[in-house]
Amino acid sequence: MTVKEKIAALRSLMREHGLSAYVVPGTDPHASEYMAAHWMETTWLSGFKGEAGTVVVTLSEAKLFTDSRYYLQAGIELQGSGIDLMRASDIDCPSINDWLKSVLAEGEHVGVNPEMFSVDEYKNMQDELAADGLALDSMDLIRPLWTEGRPAIPQHPLYAYGEEFAGESVESKLHRMREQLKKKKADAMIVSALDEIAWLLNIRGCDIEYNPLVISYVVLEQDRCTLFVLSEKVDDAAAEYLRAQHIQVKGYEDVFTYIESLTGTVLYDGAKVNEALFEHIRCKAVNAKSPILIDKSHKNAVEIAGERKAMLQDSVALTRFFKWLEEEAFRGGQTQTEWSLMEKLHDYRMQGEHFVEESFGTIAGYNGNGAIVHYAATENSCATVRPEGMLLLDSGGQYLDGTTDITRTVWLGGDIPAQAKRDYTLVLKGHLALGHARWPRGTRGNQLDALAKQFMWQEGITFGHGTGHGVGHFLGCHEGPQNVRTDMNPTVLEEGQICSDEPGIYRTGKWGIRIENLVVVVPAERTEACTTDDRFLTWETLTLCYYDTALIDMSLMSQQEVEQINAYHERVYRLTAPLLTAEEQAWLKNKCKPIHL
Repeated sequence: MTVKEKIAALRSLMREHGLSAYVVPGTDPHASEYMAAHWMETTWLSGFKGEAGTVVVTLSEAKLFTDSRYYLQAGIELQGSGIDLMRASDIDCPSINDWLKSVLAEGEHVGVNPEMFSVDEYKNMQDELAADGLALDSMDLIRPLWTEGRPAIPQHPLYAYGEEFAGESVESKLHRMREQLKKKKADAMIVSALDEIAWLLNIRGCDIEYNPLVISYVVLEQDRCTLFVLSEKVDDAAAEYLRAQHIQVKGYEDVFTYIESLTGTVLYDGAKVNEALFEHIRCKAVNAKSPILIDKSHKNAVEIAGERKAMLQDSVALTRFFKWLEEEAFRGGQTQTEWSLMEKLHDYRMQGEHFVEESFGTIAGYNGNGAIVHYAATENSCATVRPEGMLLLDSGGQYLDGTTDITRTVWLGGDIPAQAKRDYTLVLKGHLALGHARWPRGTRGNQLDALAKQFMWQEGITFGHGTGHGVGHFLGCHEGPQNVRTDMNPTVLEEGQICSDEPGIYRTGKWGIRIENLVVVVPAERTEACTTDDRFLTWETLTLCYYDTALIDMSLMSQQEVEQINAYHERVYRLTAPLLTAEEQAWLKNKCKPIHL
């Protein structure tokens, strides 16, 4: 069916069930950012392939709500679909609930699949709609429509993630979580977030592209821990491992009847657990942030050491890639595309020790495509890259040691426009300011956000994406609860948490500039002027890759910033050079040579 035919079929079902609107969010039953193809209902219905979007269909209109990262992409992919783009990041754009209230009349019904909404999202929607006399009904209308070609839930076997990488045993993690349950006077806890399950049980899988996760649920009790997973995913090795960890195994769909049998008090995280699961709880239920979420964000010493190793492997791959790009990619009139660059970088990363896969789809944005924040080139739809102009390269790797995510913007050749240099330098100055920040304990990420934006703000420039997201350890490239962005987040930044530092400037049709390192929170050295006994915190930069100094407008730089760049480049070369050939060392040494005002 075409998109228009799918919308028409959905409206027919809506009429049968007495619905005036139906909402299809871009998520899965586990509140995942990335999901298995089985649950990509928004993409199936609309044709929009972005990672964040919700389709809202009434009997006369269809809208896609998405944020500023995807405006350009959505504008292209929705053409001819009959679905209008709602620019959710714009100040004057109504929320989904407000828009529904503006187009529906009192007494009308809105439908959703409760498996695709967290408890908190469902209740918020229900309450807001009820205030205007609208009802929220639970039903799955996509399943009866998407009958042809719908991918099955992945059945790949899960595997044990060794303690030599995890840094803590399953027994220790389960004990700590059970102690948390005791403190909260709870008898059981429902865990549905896939990264939390992977962390808790030291298991990994390949069910979701770029994320080593296992589609499953867990119910943790004081006397047992039960994993709900498709039987095909538990081969002999996995079964033996789970038995050794005293983890019971039941079918994936058995979680609903199991939850019905629970007694006492059940803890659940309303931001993660879906409404369908919640509706099967028959005993007292307490909504509280998952204690796993907090503990997982504090990387232990083994995990941080592993991240450093993964970053070093990444540094070698990136050095070889950029050297190839500069010296060989266009030799003899060779043709390169964004796609061919992505493949070449993948080839270099594959040579790294413990490399498993990319941590997300590489973004290779040449010139104007770099201005599309989450641009996704394909083999059949990508730009030809020439040895001139700007390239934004955002990429990362999943290594058994850890997860990497790095963005570099480089000039490929030709005269550099003054505006390009100015933009790059404003981004770099903000990147350095955030990366060298010091702050007192108890500080939140949103309190540091302006440090990265201050220089571009003075010129009337800003960007719509977050300045920094949390990063997992051989888990999701994006994880919480910590972040650095304008939005208020009550989570304070604490030791062991890893974040990205990635300000950017995007000029439609010209170029995109983003510079990103991963940084981990560490104690700061005491200064003589310190007036408190409590040590401040700061970042340790984990990423190792040179900045393109040819793009720096030195007239905008301070002596302190120059010294910061030189110190970083010295470290990049010192740590990476021993893993390179003599020729590669010489090339990198030139890229890392000191700059001066």
